[in-house]
Amino acid sequence: MLGCLEFPVNIARKWKLFKNNTLDKCTSYGTFNQMSTNPILTVNFFLTESGNEPVREWLKDMEKEDKKQIGEDIMLVQFRWPLGMPLVRKMETDIWEVRSKLSNGNISRVFFTIKNGVMTLLHGIIKKSQKTPKKDIDLARSRKNMWLSEV
Repeated sequence: MLGCLEFPVNIARKWKLFKNNTLDKCTSYGTFNQMSTNPILTVNFFLTESGNEPVREWLKDMEKEDKKQIGEDIMLVQFRWPLGMPLVRKMETDIWEVRSKLSNGNISRVFFTIKNGVMTLLHGIIKKSQKTPKKDIDLARSRKNMWLSEV
C-alpha cells in the first residue's frame, strides 16, 4: 500500500502504520480495524507482594500460538478501549475479562481492571466449563482490591 510502513510490534501478525497515525491489521483477508498508534491504555501485570507476576507466569507455560492470540487480544483492548462482547465482558464492578479462542479449541480468560488509564492484568485461566469458577473471580477481585489500594 502506498504511504504505508511496517510497524514493529512484538506479535507475529502484520500491522501497518499510515501517515494519519492509524494501524491496520493485515490478514489474508485484507486490512481492517484501523486504530490509532497511540494506546488508550497502558498495560501492566499485577505484581504480588513476593514479586511474582501471576499472569505473565501463566502465559509462559502456554503454546506460542496461544500466547500470540492472547497478546493480540489484549493489545486490541489497549488500543480500542472501551470494547464489549465478544472480546470483552464485564464481570462485576471494575473487573472485565478478555475472551480469547485458542488454537486447540480451548478458551482463555484474562481478568483485568482499569484505573487512570492503566489496565492491570489480574488473573488468567483456561475455561473448562460454561460458568466461570467463583474461586477465579474471587482471586481476581482480591488482586484488584490490593492493586487499587496501592494506586
